[in-house]
Amino acid sequence: MTQVVHTPITARPPERARPGAGFGGITSEPAAPPAHAGAPDFVAIHDSPEFTALRRRFRRFVFPVSALFFLWYLTYVLLAAYAREFMSHRLFGLVTVGLVLGLLQFVSTAAITYGYVRYARRQLDPRVAAIRAAAGVDKK
Repeated sequence: MTQVVHTPITARPPERARPGAGFGGITSEPAAPPAHAGAPDFVAIHDSPEFTALRRRFRRFVFPVSALFFLWYLTYVLLAAYAREFMSHRLFGLVTVGLVLGLLQFVSTAAITYGYVRYARRQLDPRVAAIRAAAGVDKK
């Protein structure tokens, strides 16, 4: 057991596809399909600086927006649980602060979706098309 604890873990095994490695093959990467003539080299694409930049650009949008939405949702839940008087304050008629904030959850979800689609069309899709063209992959 001490060998396992003191053995450094590498980010990626030296061989790309090693069937049967690690826990009976459960945690290993799947064996690469046989290469066909003219098939793109997906390992080379994955390791390319363009693909790395694409992933970085994707994460630059997704991670902060996901964190902000999670905080917004958590705030709503905590207010509903611990600030009942505030959440039950009537704004007009039967409409309360809690109802408005709950509906704003749906509005913010739609806004995030719209924002991501717009971001993907402008920032991600052109880069994906360039990577696909360089790899010789036809868009289907």
